[in-house]
Amino acid sequence: MSAERIRVWDLPTRLFHWALAASIVGSIVSANVGGNAFAWHFRFGHAILALVLFRLAWGFVGPRYARFASFPPKPIAAWRRLRAGRTAADDVGHGPLGALSVYAMLASVALQAGTGLFASDDIMWDGPLKDSVSNRASEALTAVHLVNRYVLIALIVLHLAAIAWYALVRRRPLVRTMIGGDLVRAAAGTNAPRPAADGPGVRAGALALLAASAALVWAVVAY
Repeated sequence: MSAERIRVWDLPTRLFHWALAASIVGSIVSANVGGNAFAWHFRFGHAILALVLFRLAWGFVGPRYARFASFPPKPIAAWRRLRAGRTAADDVGHGPLGALSVYAMLASVALQAGTGLFASDDIMWDGPLKDSVSNRASEALTAVHLVNRYVLIALIVLHLAAIAWYALVRRRPLVRTMIGGDLVRAAAGTNAPRPAADGPGVRAGALALLAASAALVWAVVAY
């Protein structure tokens, strides 16, 4: 059977994915190095917040497979697949388990970046919005920030394990698809899924949306 290529991940979605991954790594490294490098922890946090805002908006106005409507949360379907120990070979975009993973990751990343704005260690660093809340509220948000980092790390580990499982067991190179954007699958005749839009108009719209997200974060931080 012949193979066909389907554009699943548009360029803005792919760039978001890798930019978020790089920013999270940079945030973790700069926090552990400490000292003057901690200033970069805040910068990476601001970048993460802008990227999350972009992705949330892109989930409503982006191409078909980037939209949340294309992978609504389906806990029952995900549970059935877990019990059966299988995944659908013909999933295009996110399946039920992948959708739940995306929502969990976005929620944890947003919580981490958001609480970081108000966090403080009471010694060397304060979040840019720390003075806009009471000391008690800042302490509570700092505690959430410190605990949620372990939740986020656990989600990242699960994400990497799932990628490895797909590559080794299901022979589906998810990393390659997220780099090139195309899913290679056996041709299915006239029932082939429609490709995602990924033209100049889509990319220009994404750039404008990212600029608006970054401007909003800058305005909040500058306040």
